[in-house]
Amino acid sequence: MKNSGVPIVKEGLPFLLVFLVATLAFVVGGIYSASILCGLIAVYIAYFFRNPERLPPVGWAMVCSPADGKVIHVGEAKESTFSGEKRLKISIFMNLFDVHVNRVPVDGTVKNMKYRRGRFMAANEDRASEENEHNAILLETSEEAGHQPVVLVQVAGLVARRIICYPTIGVFILKGQRMGLIRFGSRCDLYLPLTAKPLVKVGDRVLGGESSIAQLAKVETEGEDSSGS
Repeated sequence: MKNSGVPIVKEGLPFLLVFLVATLAFVVGGIYSASILCGLIAVYIAYFFRNPERLPPVGWAMVCSPADGKVIHVGEAKESTFSGEKRLKISIFMNLFDVHVNRVPVDGTVKNMKYRRGRFMAANEDRASEENEHNAILLETSEEAGHQPVVLVQVAGLVARRIICYPTIGVFILKGQRMGLIRFGSRCDLYLPLTAKPLVKVGDRVLGGESSIAQLAKVETEGEDSSGS
């Protein structure tokens, strides 16, 4: 996926360049207080758009976190974008100091994608899932995982003003791959089948593309019975 192998995601380079140029200009002009301020902002931008490598959990059943941050919700909730049915919802809040690169939670095919404009309230509020600007992605897990539906929603936050998503409908993507980012504070909502087992609780800190947050249940395929014969 995009941005692989680079220390700072490419989407952050224009912001970084602006403040580096401003820092240099203020130094040349002898306005040192302004140059220090711009230099500090440049350092923060480089930190915010950092792009670490991650190793996803092994096994089709293990669901990895789509984002760095704090778990703020674990429980049943209605998935309103695609199915309108209840799912296991796990929400992760990214603050201004977390890595904001989003990761693919499971191996699967992108079946659908819907973007909706909305509000920009604080992303850790419950209403943000429905009312804020967001981008929802419907994944169908691999054959090994039983073609189960998984929905990942990128939700803009209080100061976020752009959601970036790399995959397109129809592509097969791998767990742990970089799949986008949300600029400056946001959250990710993950909707899994009710048969999935959560492995995190509210308040836990997780790493995108690395932490196991849930375990999918085995789905019996046609021709199998409960005895496995």
